[in-house]
Amino acid sequence: MSVFGRPLRHEGGARIPVVVVTGFLGAGKTTLIRRLLNRPEGAATAVVVNEFGEVGIDQALLRSSADATVLLGNGCLCCAMRTDLQETLRALHIDRQRNVVPHFNRVIVETSGIADPGPILQTFVSDRALGDVFFLAALICVVDAATLRESLHHAPEAARQVALADRFVLTKTDLVDAAGREAALAALHEANPAAPAAVADQGTVEPDFLLAPALSARRHGARFADAPGHLADLTSFSLTFEEALDWSGFAAAMEALRSLRGPDLLRVKGLLAIRDRPGPVVVHLVQHLAHPPVELAAWPDEDHRSRLVFITRGISRETVTALLTAMQKAALPG
Repeated sequence: MSVFGRPLRHEGGARIPVVVVTGFLGAGKTTLIRRLLNRPEGAATAVVVNEFGEVGIDQALLRSSADATVLLGNGCLCCAMRTDLQETLRALHIDRQRNVVPHFNRVIVETSGIADPGPILQTFVSDRALGDVFFLAALICVVDAATLRESLHHAPEAARQVALADRFVLTKTDLVDAAGREAALAALHEANPAAPAAVADQGTVEPDFLLAPALSARRHGARFADAPGHLADLTSFSLTFEEALDWSGFAAAMEALRSLRGPDLLRVKGLLAIRDRPGPVVVHLVQHLAHPPVELAAWPDEDHRSRLVFITRGISRETVTALLTAMQKAALPG
């Protein structure tokens, strides 16, 4: 079998997509999820919350047990996560197979307001068995327009949430004027230029913005940014390659980065055009861990160039570009 496994029909194949909703305390995560669940597109969703005190989808529906599974009125599930994420997701999948809980098509994980999403990302790239059933579709960061700048400067957890996000939802814009809203959007773009942002209307955004896989973000008008951004000591940048890449050269470059700078390689994600492969290859790395590459059956858009987004601590665009270029040359025959 190919190193890329069997081609998938789309980013997740037959696996169950997981959307992680993060954001600092009071940003509006629960309201956003609740609004989604009240729409037809939000049906058949299992919701996992990792801190009982923050369960706001409807606390009356959650019994006193911290690991209750409750059927919501629209056919969704809400589970308070008592143990680790792997165990919770495995239990949900088993209950789904046994028809103990209603069938669900996706999972939304609502994190604590002071949670670092990094360990959740690591969960999906390190647990191979879990990856056979679930895949991380997107990491959504909810941000409060009125308190964003203060949170970024004084709360390292908020900074990590912003830096690692695939997409942003800007909330509470009614508490700031037009200039304040634009300043908040500019701060998000500076911190993470590869992540598109949507402005919530009373906690509501288009469901597809929340549920579409991150690598299909172009359908929302997002671009893979070509300018560096920064937040404290974190850097976000993207690379685009016109020519198809040699897989062995790319893999060698990533192995070198992981070996030498693993803790500083916070996240790498992208679509690659690989020589002699018909479909794009999805890559996803978190620090020293790499998810097995997966080949898609078709490109999600008309752009068939390789494109990668890096979120690093102290690793520059120039360093990564030079390493990838050198490894590609070394992989060429002759």
